[in-house]
Amino acid sequence: MSANQLLLSGGLRVSAARTPGKVALICGAQRRSFAELRERVDRVAAGLAAIGFARGDRAIVLAPNCIDYPEIVCGIADAGGVAATLSPRLTATEVAAAAADCRARVIFVHPACTGAVDDTRRGTIGHVIVLGEDYEAWLRAADPAKSPAVTGFAVPLDEREPFTLVYTSGTTGQPKGIVLSHRSRVLTFHAMAMEYGCYGPEDLQLGIAPMAHGAGFAFIMCSLYFGGTVEIVPKFDAGQVVHKLASEPFTGVFMVPTHYSSIFALEPAFLERHRGGSRTLRAIMSNASALPQVLKEKIVDYWGPGLLHETYGSTEAGIVTNLRPRFQLDKPRCVGPAFALNEIRLLDEAGHEVADGEVGELYSRSPYLFNSYFERPDETAAVIRDGWVSAGDLARRDDDGHYYIIDRRKDMIVSGGINVYPREVEEVLQAHPAVHEAAVIGVPDEHWGERLRAYVVHRRERHAKPADLEAYCRERLAGYKVPKEFRAIAELPRNASGKILKKQLRALP
Repeated sequence: MSANQLLLSGGLRVSAARTPGKVALICGAQRRSFAELRERVDRVAAGLAAIGFARGDRAIVLAPNCIDYPEIVCGIADAGGVAATLSPRLTATEVAAAAADCRARVIFVHPACTGAVDDTRRGTIGHVIVLGEDYEAWLRAADPAKSPAVTGFAVPLDEREPFTLVYTSGTTGQPKGIVLSHRSRVLTFHAMAMEYGCYGPEDLQLGIAPMAHGAGFAFIMCSLYFGGTVEIVPKFDAGQVVHKLASEPFTGVFMVPTHYSSIFALEPAFLERHRGGSRTLRAIMSNASALPQVLKEKIVDYWGPGLLHETYGSTEAGIVTNLRPRFQLDKPRCVGPAFALNEIRLLDEAGHEVADGEVGELYSRSPYLFNSYFERPDETAAVIRDGWVSAGDLARRDDDGHYYIIDRRKDMIVSGGINVYPREVEEVLQAHPAVHEAAVIGVPDEHWGERLRAYVVHRRERHAKPADLEAYCRERLAGYKVPKEFRAIAELPRNASGKILKKQLRALP
């Protein structure tokens, strides 16, 4: 492996040389030192080479969070291949579609997910390696000295080559494979370590978000890259997480808004017993979807000031902005200034930059950008404008250079010829004492063109009638922003990364 290239496992190898016996990964009763992790990465790479897996080939990883996940992705990368990380919640049909799309040669599958890789699909993949005894036997048979990262390639790996293929959540259409390079992720790790202050070799992270998602993997791999320790949580349990953060010496944790919402739905007496977390905690991070202001205030009140970071970004653009702890309560609904090495533009429909305070589509340019959508040049070109990438979000900028995400361009509602941004309405509804969560969509209307419909998840101990919710909104919003309908729903449909699937809400009668 070339020392002057920014490659995914580079930092891990340095950490293994510096502190070989130090614990790198914890998952339940399992422990793995950096030396063990490095050897297992080499065995994965060597095992793949032995079955003819070539540079640029794709291998699927289909698993929930587990201790083997980082070594598999790094091993695929060290073999010169690309890891296609799929949500463990996908069906056999969805897995088959992704496998066909990327022409995967190998699939690493967790026992809990084997039902999605049935016998009729196996022949199209070639090699199916089931985690557990099958995987361990395969590793033992591999010679780590024959890893391509050890023996070297005829032409060394370049940091701009892809290491992973992340399939989009499909919130607005068919999932696409997003190609990410070694360089974009490694530079992201360096910026994260600087920004969040909890990714050094002495730090202990609690890894909760799914590693199948780009952010979930990055927030865990960053710790390993710089020699820190990560405890991986296989399945999110709100009470367990609260207890761990209160009783164990974690320095950082990354969660998505759904996780925080689940935590504050716990019994008040339980939450009060664990208030404040441990004194070692230095950073609490949120990403993947908008963090409602009312939830921000609860986080700051519960764990204390000086900890919460809300990061905005996308798999295509990487991290774009970050709102640091000191601004969380001073700048409501803000996602912060540009993240390190990021340039941001807000453009109108004609491609002209808008003035401060005006709404425009957010484009960013940085070293963190994706390479492309896998073999989809037209769709790649559709989100890139002269080297600037858009995730389709509308935003405004204040005169301090801080950004506020208004909504997704595709979610904007035009009612009576006036633009309405659902996020603003959702923020108001979620501040109602009886509302746990809310989502607002536009539905066809003969008179208005579109009318607003709100789906509301009530708190366990409270319930509000539609008339009460309407009155609450009218006190806080202009009349044209008040939903015409309020529907109670048991839970909002979400993808694996916690984003609300509004297309499923639109499909409801």
